[in-house]
Amino acid sequence: MAMKRKHKRLTFVIIALALVGLATGLILFALGDGVSLFHSPTDIVNKQPGPDQRLRLGGLVEEGSVVREEGSALVRFVVTDLENTVAVSYEGLLPDLFREGQGIVAEGRMQNGVFVASEVLAKHDENYMPPEVADALKKSGQWKGGDGAAGPADGALGK
Repeated sequence: MAMKRKHKRLTFVIIALALVGLATGLILFALGDGVSLFHSPTDIVNKQPGPDQRLRLGGLVEEGSVVREEGSALVRFVVTDLENTVAVSYEGLLPDLFREGQGIVAEGRMQNGVFVASEVLAKHDENYMPPEVADALKKSGQWKGGDGAAGPADGALGK
């Protein structure tokens, strides 16, 4: 007995939906390692992320914490949200705007209690700070800024 036209169409729709679902699942699985969420030092201290979890750390570079390794591009510094701190290690050239007391966002992984950064971004100008960092500073009572959101002209982080 031959399949009716209606049954063929239904079979085709079911197969198409299954293929779309499979493709979506594969894409989400592939992006799983590439997606990095923003965390403040307090989040990292409280949640203790694993060494395989890629994340972004944001906060202020603590005054007096920057130490440059002589004869190499290795730099160690501490990032704070004025409530907790996280030690950071970075090998490479830092952005021109990087300095103590400035807001930064570093991307990398936690290894043996130290955040090993693969990339460091400094805030673009004096008015920008990631909203999450501004919220953490407001919670700690140390906020000294405007509304903490990036405006249209200052929404990008400079390298």
